[in-house]
Amino acid sequence: MTKVTMTVNGREVSGDVEGRTLLVEFLREGLGLTGTHVGCDTAQCGACTIHVNGVPVKSCNMLALEAEGAEITTIEGMAAPDGTLSPLQQAFRDYHGLQCGFCTPGMVMAAAGLLKENPKPTEAEIREYLEGNICRCTGYHNIVKAIMAASGQDVSAVAAE
Repeated sequence: MTKVTMTVNGREVSGDVEGRTLLVEFLREGLGLTGTHVGCDTAQCGACTIHVNGVPVKSCNMLALEAEGAEITTIEGMAAPDGTLSPLQQAFRDYHGLQCGFCTPGMVMAAAGLLKENPKPTEAEIREYLEGNICRCTGYHNIVKAIMAASGQDVSAVAAE
């Protein structure tokens, strides 16, 4: 076992992990942050997307030891301390960018990364950026609308698929 220390959602945390422990396992099982979902275990679906030092990362594809000293943000860290949803989370709610909700945390985290990189993405840019995140319920239409709304853009022109 090796001790790992990182800052998760603004709070320094430590824990003992085996060398093979995935970051998603440490977050879910070690810290009880179950908003980060495990979908495919192969970094294909994006349900486990979090931010590591401000960059979207699929946490099922990273060892907990690799996050030593890192600044981690999970979906639980997106809302304000009083529970108020972030503008992006609120847009997902307002524009029905979720159905079963399984992919939603990863989608929100990926979208936050996109908006950090590109504050006013086009519909095509959003769709391309989200290619690494799979949703089996929504067809992506309302997810794209939510991201455009969160960026302050008109959503009326978003094409239905």
